[in-house]
Formats: sequence, structure tokens, C-alpha cells
Amino acid sequence: MIKDKTIICFASGWDYHPTSKHHIMRLLAEHNQVIWVNWHASRRPRVHMADLRAVFSRLAQMRQGPKRVSDSITVLTPCQLPLPGSKLARRLNTMMVRRAIHEVLDRLPRRPVQIWSFAPDVSEMVGAFDEELVLYYCVDAFGEFPGYDRELIERRERELMARSHLVITTSKPLYEAKRRLHPDVFLVQHGVDYEHLSRGLREPLDCPAELAGLPRPIFGFVGMIGEWVDLGLVAGLANARPDASVVMIGPELVARGPCAGLPNVHFLGAREHRELPAWLRHFDVGLIPFRHVPLTHNANPIKLYEYLAAGLPVVSTSLPAVQPVEDAVWLADDVTDWAVCCARAARRNEPMARSRRSERMRAESWPARLEQIGGLIEQVLNVQPMATPAAAPARALELVGA
Repeated sequence: MIKDKTIICFASGWDYHPTSKHHIMRLLAEHNQVIWVNWHASRRPRVHMADLRAVFSRLAQMRQGPKRVSDSITVLTPCQLPLPGSKLARRLNTMMVRRAIHEVLDRLPRRPVQIWSFAPDVSEMVGAFDEELVLYYCVDAFGEFPGYDRELIERRERELMARSHLVITTSKPLYEAKRRLHPDVFLVQHGVDYEHLSRGLREPLDCPAELAGLPRPIFGFVGMIGEWVDLGLVAGLANARPDASVVMIGPELVARGPCAGLPNVHFLGAREHRELPAWLRHFDVGLIPFRHVPLTHNANPIKLYEYLAAGLPVVSTSLPAVQPVEDAVWLADDVTDWAVCCARAARRNEPMARSRRSERMRAESWPARLEQIGGLIEQVLNVQPMATPAAAPARALELVGA
């Protein structure tokens, strides 16, 4: 168990919908102090409504200063210039962020410090806090996100890896790409908030009002609606199944395109994580309509684990991280096959089938994942000295959930 440490976590968006970084840090905070640093210097903001909202939100958070969101978690949004290509901006950011973190550290009990970074470009932070461990937790191919300078972010990522004790990856493509660059790269797939998301199987949760009057079956998606979501596929499904309802839950980062105006496609906006069990209980099928692009090729969608924990049958495009599972996961890549798979999945939505699917996820919980990671940390630090490592030939261990 990892305990009695101060964890400095570099990650974007404490206020975002919970992802792997939120689940991991909340668990670590049960036995450690966590300083979550909202890192927002990886790319230039675009002239885009979502980016403009994010800028104003960050400015408000900077003025607010460090925020204690629990007895053991402090969220810090230090001043940063979002000019990743500028050496001067990077020097200023390094100075401002280090100083802001030290001010928080000075108010906490003295404990061994560890750096856990979900951001790929924080190598200048390494060595500034007398840390005993640097862990890079790689969850995406960051160079593939819109607005990122691919060459720059990948170079910065290599710099961070060269100064890390170990690297955690969450998909096989990421693992294969990173294991060539560091001696201690591990594959630990995402976990799931099992007890929370399986509540709908144990409790008679009321149907959300927005779903109550919709024709069934309900094909539902939960997540950010960005460039990687194939809205053409979603529209095709809606047109092929005019008797069904397609529900899209999450922030809209792109225009609705071919889905605009379709009477049976319902964009319902973002919902709190605490509300998800009720929504998932009343879906008939969970959707993962991701495009085949490098970003999704490297992704391991957490929503797959969340849908299954809730007992939902899942229909997805054929991503490397998503495998077909009898009576649980169906794969298809064109509109005709999607409609067929959704019909088959909806017929396998009876209570016993839901319970079997959910039970498969019981062992894939976030506490189980953190226990794996703790074992890896102990293994790596028992082998190598505490000094920041240099790059060396790859040695890797794969830990994959069933």
C-alpha cells in the first residue's frame, strides 16, 4: 500500500468528468496528501467556444488560489502561459509553478514526496521537490489531440520519460510505443468505480425525467462529444432505427453535424458522475461510436468498463482496446452492422444477463488497479537507486485486467 506520502499530481481538469486520474488520486488521498496541479500549458487555446470557456474558468481558479477539496486533497491552478513552443514561456511557467507548489508544500506535514504526472510535458518539474519517485501515467497519444503540436509534445514527453522511474500505460498500442523508450514500462488497463456504477442492479433507481417518455430501446452514449466521436455513425443508427432513441450525454465539443435535427437523437448535456447509475440502469445498450483515428487507436475507453459494470450490453467500433465478448460486447464499423449489433445487444438486456456482465467487472476496480501499481513501484524502486533514471533498453511487465 502507498501511504504517508505527499503526491504531486500534474493533470488537467480537476473539475472535469471523473477519469482515471481522478479515481487514482482520490484513492491515494485515503492514506496520503495529494496536491493536484491543474496543468494547462500543453497547447495554445484555439478561437473556439470550449477553449474560451476553459480560459475564463482557469483565470477564475488562479484568482481563487489553492483550494482544499477534502482534508487530504489540495487543488492548485498556478499561473501558466499556454505557449508551449516558447522557451521564455516555459521558463516563466517553471518558475511560477514550482513556487506555487512549494507554497502548498510548506503548509503540509513533511512527508516523502512523489510526482505522478498524467501530463506529458512537465519534465522541468522533476527534481524541484526532493521527490523519491517520478511516475509518468500515460493514458493517451497526446500528439493526436486537436490543437497540439505533435512533434513538440512528443519531444517533451520523451524528456519526461527519461527522468521518470517508471511509466504506466493504459492500452497495448501505448505500451508498445513507450516500451522502446524506457526500461520500466508497464501496461495497467483502466479500472472501474464498480460499487457505484453497479448500484442500478441493486437499487430501484428512478428513471431520469429526460428518458421517461422516450421510445425504447434506448441506445446511450456517455462521454465527451469531440472530433473522435463518429456522429455520422450515430446519425446512421438513428435513421436505421427510427423506432429507437439515441441518447448522447456529455459536453459537446463539436457541432452536431449529421445528427442535427434528427427527432430520435437526444443531446442531453453533461451529467454528474454520481447520477450515472440511474442513467445507465435505464439504457438498453451502451455505445462507443469512435472513429478509427490514431487518437482512438491508442485509447482504452473507460466507458467500456463503466457500461459493463452497470450491466449494459455494449456496441463499439473495432478499437484495439475493445474485444468482442459473447453476450456482452459487439463490434461493428458501418451503419448496417451497427444497427444489427444494437438490435442483438438490446435483446440481451434481461436482468440475469445484466448481472453476469456486471459481475465480470467486480475484479476490475480502481482499488485493484492501485494495488497493482503499488507493487510495480515497490519492484522498480527495490531494483534501482532513488536517483532519477536515464533511458535504457526496454524491460517491461504486462498487467492486464481480465
